[in-house]
Amino acid sequence: MSKIKAEFVGSAVKPDQYPRDALPEIALAGRSNVGKSSLINRLLNRRKLAHTSGKPGKTQTINFYRVNDRFYLADMPGYGFARVSKAVKAAWGRMIEHYLTSRKELRGIVHVIDLRHPPTADDRQMYDWLKHIGLPAIVVATKADKISRGRWQKHLKQVREGLSLRSGDPLILFSAQNGQGRDELWRAIQEWL
Repeated sequence: MSKIKAEFVGSAVKPDQYPRDALPEIALAGRSNVGKSSLINRLLNRRKLAHTSGKPGKTQTINFYRVNDRFYLADMPGYGFARVSKAVKAAWGRMIEHYLTSRKELRGIVHVIDLRHPPTADDRQMYDWLKHIGLPAIVVATKADKISRGRWQKHLKQVREGLSLRSGDPLILFSAQNGQGRDELWRAIQEWL
């Protein structure tokens, strides 16, 4: 996709704050600091639309970005090692679960994993849960530019095995730095829309 119109339209912590225009939505889920904001910026050809941070747990709401007045990207809070209280983590969990299980506009999930590391227990739990509730999911392995090209297959195998991906389950190698995987991810999103 060449010309992209994208804008941040708001943050939500409860359903009455979600967009109301019934456009389809694609959600992004992943650990804190996995690169969801960088992925959004690269996907939309924007440098600072989604704010990036070196501090885990910065995204604490579901952030909605309208794309080409056709659909929304919904950036969810990261799970895992965010340095927040158990009560806040529990509230995030309820917010995310409610959104993923009840949002009729939701077409699929981009499950973002850091290619450099084996999937965590939280990554496996999220993937298994997405499969259990029947949501279409694409696994995107980010930070490919941080690993030499010769080691990509080894790390992709680690992700496949760590999440117990089935043979037809999509896995996209992605780099926000150089755009690797951007076109492939766009094609997958277009199929959902």
